[in-house]
Amino acid sequence: MSAAESATAIHRNQVDLLDFIDWSGVECLNQSSSHPLPNALKQGYREDEGLNLESDADEQLLIYIPFTQVIKLHSIVVVGSEEDGPKTVKLFANREHMGFSNVSDFPPSDTAVLSQDNLKGKPVVVKYVKFQNVRSLTIFIEDNQSGSEITKVQKIALYGSTVETTDMKGLKKIEDH
Repeated sequence: MSAAESATAIHRNQVDLLDFIDWSGVECLNQSSSHPLPNALKQGYREDEGLNLESDADEQLLIYIPFTQVIKLHSIVVVGSEEDGPKTVKLFANREHMGFSNVSDFPPSDTAVLSQDNLKGKPVVVKYVKFQNVRSLTIFIEDNQSGSEITKVQKIALYGSTVETTDMKGLKKIEDH
């Protein structure tokens, strides 16, 4: 799949939500200290094929991404290798303080089983209706393609739009007649 085909899968009015991530609140459980989340999520790092996010104790990763404003999530791109790339990815909208002990207690907003095309950059379009007013996104990578102990993620990109907020100062009070 060419980059042009991949880009067309993302609607014109959807943008990379990178600029709206609240980096001070981003967390990743079970990441390798030598291969942390910024390798897959930050601009410049995620384009470098030599850098990736790797799991540590087992294949699972739990990523929490808060946003600086409310967004609508349209699609997610998760790039990884054919062997060690993520397989089952569960997405949770507005679910804070999740850990491995309670992640199975909540139904995911959406679940994707990544294909080889997805791992090469084809976006996964989410159930848009479930991601309309998103303040934070939790990504649970449950397993990987080969069932090995280490999951490797080269790139994570989120596409969507910001929710336009009403400017209350711009509204004029209606006078009683």
